[in-house]
Amino acid sequence: MIGLPDASEPLPPHFAEDEPPPPSRAPELAARIFAEGGVLQAALALEHRPQQEQMALAAAVAMAADEPLLFEAGTGVGKSLAYLLPGIVHAIDQRRQLLVSTHTIALQEQLETKDLPLCRRVFAADPGLANYAAFKSTVLVGKSNYLCTTRLAAALRDKHELFATPEHDELQRIAAWAETSADGLRHELSPPPSPEIWEMVNADSSACARKYCDCERCFYQRARARLAKANVIVVNHALLFAHLNAGGAVAKGGSRGILFPDDFLVLDEAHTIADVATDHFGLRLSSYGVDRMLKYLYNPKKNRGLLKKHGAPAETLQLVADALEAAHQFFTFLAERLLDKQPVVRVRSPGVAEPWLDGPLLALIKAVRTLADRFDEGREREELLEQSQKLKSAQATLRNFLGLADDKAVYWLERSGRRQTIVTLRNAPIDIAPLLREELLRRDTSVLFTSATLAMGGRIEPFQRRIGAEDVRAAVVRSPFDYERHMRVYVASDIPLPSPREARLALDALADYIEYCTLRVPGGSLVLFTSYNDMRRVAAAIGPALAAARRPLLMQGADYSRTELARRMRAEGNAVLLGTDSFWTGIDVPGPALSQVIITRLPFEVPTHPVLEARAEWIRDQGGNPFNDLTLPDALVKFRQGVGRLIRTKTDRGLITVLDTRILAKPYGRLFLESLPHARFTRLTRENRDAEFRPFA
Repeated sequence: MIGLPDASEPLPPHFAEDEPPPPSRAPELAARIFAEGGVLQAALALEHRPQQEQMALAAAVAMAADEPLLFEAGTGVGKSLAYLLPGIVHAIDQRRQLLVSTHTIALQEQLETKDLPLCRRVFAADPGLANYAAFKSTVLVGKSNYLCTTRLAAALRDKHELFATPEHDELQRIAAWAETSADGLRHELSPPPSPEIWEMVNADSSACARKYCDCERCFYQRARARLAKANVIVVNHALLFAHLNAGGAVAKGGSRGILFPDDFLVLDEAHTIADVATDHFGLRLSSYGVDRMLKYLYNPKKNRGLLKKHGAPAETLQLVADALEAAHQFFTFLAERLLDKQPVVRVRSPGVAEPWLDGPLLALIKAVRTLADRFDEGREREELLEQSQKLKSAQATLRNFLGLADDKAVYWLERSGRRQTIVTLRNAPIDIAPLLREELLRRDTSVLFTSATLAMGGRIEPFQRRIGAEDVRAAVVRSPFDYERHMRVYVASDIPLPSPREARLALDALADYIEYCTLRVPGGSLVLFTSYNDMRRVAAAIGPALAAARRPLLMQGADYSRTELARRMRAEGNAVLLGTDSFWTGIDVPGPALSQVIITRLPFEVPTHPVLEARAEWIRDQGGNPFNDLTLPDALVKFRQGVGRLIRTKTDRGLITVLDTRILAKPYGRLFLESLPHARFTRLTRENRDAEFRPFA
């Protein structure tokens, strides 16, 4: 697992265009591998899936032609192998790197531990493909996750100048762990390191570079060397877009490519791309981040920090104290005046606060540069200049926010943190399509967007418009699973429609149905909510009955993480798991442990968040309908994702139970019904459900 190489350091000659590569054999070999009776069947004893063959051939052609492609592949198609096998062939033939980006950790781990090893088996099983079996792969993580041994040694040497005495033990603990750690990644250290100390020793600094670090000892530099030799690099969407926002391949001098010169990209779980890109293509400045940035330079209470270590004069140290005081005044004003009643507030007019922090930051930037000029070229000077640039970036973000400088962005404030004391300035592009078009579709390289749910109401055009890919070729293949035999769909028709007047009655009816349906299904049930409040109230209502029946009740946000909840559900076999937003996607519990998915409400998102609100206004100004063009398509995709949690393997069976009568009463309801894997469903009422509700034995 490795971070990006520095922008100033090109990839080694192994991937340089010193001579034209031979033509890609990806289309030719994909046909051999995925054909009926072909290499894939012979190597893995898998049945032939025509949908997988179709996807693999389309992916191979797009890669060889350096063209983008949208491909929806239903659950069970085997899309990972369909893009990995031709992608690896193309990467090796062309001496290029294949990037595979996922949204969830679960899929990232599946690619690393299951799918890529399967690819090696497939290649090794055929003499004509054996040379591809030696491909190299790695997982990309951010630089700040790595320990830098050079910075660690400097921190140990200067610990009395940088840390208070109680912190010395934590520094020694990190040093002892480094002696035995294989990769030097923060998540491997338990308990997690102190954030303040980790900031002084991680690799996210100009002090961690090949000219300063022992490349045999520094965890990050060793990882960089592996990255440069990798044919396949697995990354997550958040890190991908964070690096694209910082420049991507363009910043590294590449004429084509996404993150690295001449790479090509597969975006799995691509239905999330627009939202992730929106989150990462905007500005973000938090009270917590500013406080840490300034105290890294100098902490007045501890009389320690980088500036003190480098002999900064007293007046420079006072400038840090002044900036800390100004930051406290600025963020406290925003918290008390704007965020006192709600955690998210849209900012519509410039000058929402006085620029108290601007002057102190400007003075500090100049002082840090002056201090840097006292040093000759080297690590100390570079580190000070790096901190000066961070201060300048914070100042630019602050000015942008207070002036609402971008008329194509929406601005807002939010309160977060365990005690809701962190104040963050945010902005995001209202229309993400032009940015995605520029960063992904006009880079003269292949980008494959794939997911089980790209189409909305049977149409893929809304997704194409959302990401700026109206002219990109698109294809859809259905799941090979036998949904007619293995899935039963029930829709409750006697629950009051969601409305403020009927809220109590509707919630009581929901709880009654959830208790009834979960107790009559012998395996586990996943109950999907759109409201935390509804989820907690239903949990309280059904808890006693489930306890009496010895059925484990698991709930998001209670005692366990999302990953642990899924693990416990798989282990228990008959648990009832209540979840909201993130549980509609990504959770994978095959077998009887998930025998029913209950959808309590159609997953409409009310456009009260500033980004959704601004997009709705923008669509309306363009002459569109925000509900039809934004709210409904998003809800359809999320609904399909929720339904998709049920059948994960060829042998899975189970029930989909929908408890929102809008699916029957509203005109748009037919689009949700058409999104189900098969058309047949049974209406339930409290009078007929004893006779009609039939779980699989």
